[in-house]
Amino acid sequence: MSEPAEKIPATNFIRNIIADDIASDKWGGRVATRFPPEPNGYLHYGHAKSICLNFGLARDYNGVCHLRFDDTNPEKEEQEYVDSILDAVRWLGFDWGEHQYFASDYFAKLYTFAEYLIEQDLAYVDSLSAEEMRALRGSHIEPGENSPYRERSVAENLDLFRRMKAGEFADGAHVLRAKIDMASPNFNLRDPVIYRIRHAEHHRTGNEWCIYPLYDYTHCVSDALEHITHSVCTLEFEDHRPLYDWVLDQLQPLIGWHPQQIEFSRLNLTYVVLSKRKLIDLVEGGHVDGWDDPRMPTLVGARRRGFTAAGFRLFTDRIGVSKADSWIDMSVLEDCMREDLNIAAERRIAVLNPLKLVIDNYPEGQSEDCFAPNHPLKPELGKRAVPLSRELWIEREDFMETPSKGYFRLFPGNKVRLRYGYVVECTGCDKDADGHITAVHCTYLPDTKSGTPGSDSVKVKGNIHWVSVAHAYQAEVRLYDRLFAAANPGAGDRDYRLDLNPDSKTLISACLEPSLRNASAEDSFQFERHGYFVADRVDSQPGKPVFNRTVTLKDSWGKQG
Repeated sequence: MSEPAEKIPATNFIRNIIADDIASDKWGGRVATRFPPEPNGYLHYGHAKSICLNFGLARDYNGVCHLRFDDTNPEKEEQEYVDSILDAVRWLGFDWGEHQYFASDYFAKLYTFAEYLIEQDLAYVDSLSAEEMRALRGSHIEPGENSPYRERSVAENLDLFRRMKAGEFADGAHVLRAKIDMASPNFNLRDPVIYRIRHAEHHRTGNEWCIYPLYDYTHCVSDALEHITHSVCTLEFEDHRPLYDWVLDQLQPLIGWHPQQIEFSRLNLTYVVLSKRKLIDLVEGGHVDGWDDPRMPTLVGARRRGFTAAGFRLFTDRIGVSKADSWIDMSVLEDCMREDLNIAAERRIAVLNPLKLVIDNYPEGQSEDCFAPNHPLKPELGKRAVPLSRELWIEREDFMETPSKGYFRLFPGNKVRLRYGYVVECTGCDKDADGHITAVHCTYLPDTKSGTPGSDSVKVKGNIHWVSVAHAYQAEVRLYDRLFAAANPGAGDRDYRLDLNPDSKTLISACLEPSLRNASAEDSFQFERHGYFVADRVDSQPGKPVFNRTVTLKDSWGKQG
């Protein structure tokens, strides 16, 4: 249950604005925000910040947040993207209830409002080509020039606009422009296009329309029709706000509602690219395995990698909201995931680079259970049985024939504890004809089993992980790392693809404790010593899960700086 609004601290400038508006009863005490994605692609990490902000504000101030699809470009929008967006917002933990809308729901009203602007001599049909319009647009030091069609009569403009709607003209033959000020220092006010002809089938309205409103016109009208109070968007829309206000000021007699647009800085994150054009290029160029590749900074990719919704919510809380552009290091996001998974993920044992360990004095054909806690911070989750037998898999790095200084794991003559099991003493190793180590030998001390009175009778400095050869589940494990090796891919004029990390994906065959065979898709675990892993939500099958590394236990990139 959310806190009463008056008890919520004003922790950023947007909350300050909302708190002041509630105090002054500006909107009758209402708070209504919206998240308005275009259904022309998959959401990325930057959208997570906007989702958490808009839905979070509505939650904290007992308001509502609308989920609205700004679907005004039929050539790029698909139902597939609508479905993925719905899924992503739900996954992040938010619910829009009955407040799901589409800009296409308002096409009829948007058209009526456009006719009203023409009747008020505030819009006109322009027959210039796109190139000709660009030539008259001016520059930052020179004002634009009026189109020769700017002074068409209201009657002629209405006639042409209605014929555009009726489908008489080809794409690009005419556009409808707002009549504002070609000399304005703000380019967005230099008679912006608000309607264009597109003979293309729309994913919801089919072929009902062949003219479509542009975003800057549609967006503000949609906000007003839905009685949004605070239209929160990213900083690149700050220069668009005068157009937002102009349209709603002119339509005030028809709509009677004028939301407040508030801009905040977008997410700038190191080691990723969030440009839609670049993300498309990564997919279409075969640099990744699709939109849901766990290395992609998309929300479908993040979910498949094992990033958690709670981790994203923690991340957005931690980085805060401001008006100033700044860069957030990827390690902040990764640490948020570690923080959440440390609490949420049960522990399991995995050997990623296996080397056989033979306990020579353990009876052949015999096995016994050792008991490992499912979660060291949650004793109520109890313990699970891990079978131990004569032959075990251990990590290759846990044996050195000639140990380096400070090495406390297995080497001839040294004793270590098999975690949750016995103390063993290394007696030697086997090698192949090329001198490669193929197996390690040891003997165990029967009275030293963990959890028994004799477990502390022998003190050792090393503690190693293992799984039984006879019981292990051999599985495909994908070791994912950052997609780019450079903090700012493509800095300067560099081709960002040159900064792709060649080691961002490594496939291995690992030996896992047998309980992991029963993992379901999207189950997350900490593989002790190795990091957090998730059963792949696409490729895992019942009884045969495939695991993706979500994040290592510690940040290894910080040491590289």
